[in-house]
Amino acid sequence: MIYHLNEGGTMACVAPHGVLFRGNAEGVIRRFLIEKKNYIDAIIGLPANIFYGTSIPTCILVMKKCRKEDDNILFIDASKEFEKVKTQNKLRKEHIDKIVETYRDRKEIEKYSHLATLQEIADNDYNLNIPRYVDTFEEEEPIDIKAVMAEIKELEAKRADLDKEIEGYLKELGLVE
Repeated sequence: MIYHLNEGGTMACVAPHGVLFRGNAEGVIRRFLIEKKNYIDAIIGLPANIFYGTSIPTCILVMKKCRKEDDNILFIDASKEFEKVKTQNKLRKEHIDKIVETYRDRKEIEKYSHLATLQEIADNDYNLNIPRYVDTFEEEEPIDIKAVMAEIKELEAKRADLDKEIEGYLKELGLVE
């Protein structure tokens, strides 16, 4: 596809995430496209189950033969923004607009997009896996162990009271002695 692209052309193709990080020949191709040709313009991660017939998450590779932004690659993680429709996930207009606007403006948005320098990509051995560049980690709230233990003791006391009450009913019914 790249071979047939004219010198000022832009190409976007959908691929499975594996092409972003698998080694061997795919790693050599990624390195060549970045280091020697500088064709890769953006990587856009899409939600899983968005295409009929496959539930795997996919990505869009945007390539340009004549890039203006030649010192970075834009990574967009749009995998969390979708609408679930029955068994299929769907990108709504606002999701698509956000992707397009982020791409067009080459914006960095926390937990959504990142402009990675070519040096940063080289330091990651030309691995283009989106989570290496877009940190979507959400820290969990700390758990108050003392409060949880107090709640457990309170619930155990209530259960013991209910057990006594139930035993009384069972005695009234003559089911236990």
